[in-house]
Amino acid sequence: MPTSPVKTRIPLTSFGHLITEVKKQLFGIETPASVELTGLRKYFNSYTLQGRRNCVLVTYGVFAVTAAAYFLHRQNKTENQRSNAAA
Repeated sequence: MPTSPVKTRIPLTSFGHLITEVKKQLFGIETPASVELTGLRKYFNSYTLQGRRNCVLVTYGVFAVTAAAYFLHRQNKTENQRSNAAA
């Protein structure tokens, strides 16, 4: 398994945790506590599991709404072509 230049016990296969450790050790950047986050960052962030989950759910929701709108538009288009051909 490849090793990291950063002294950590986290393997390189966990990329998100590796980036967090690099930020802590090389740059001195600490993750904010959840009480420090305000506004939308409180619910949509990359620091907490709840924030990550909310980002994933919104992404899936956008894909679902886009697919539904596409299929509804496509269905209306075929119905309009059938009615125009019959007339």
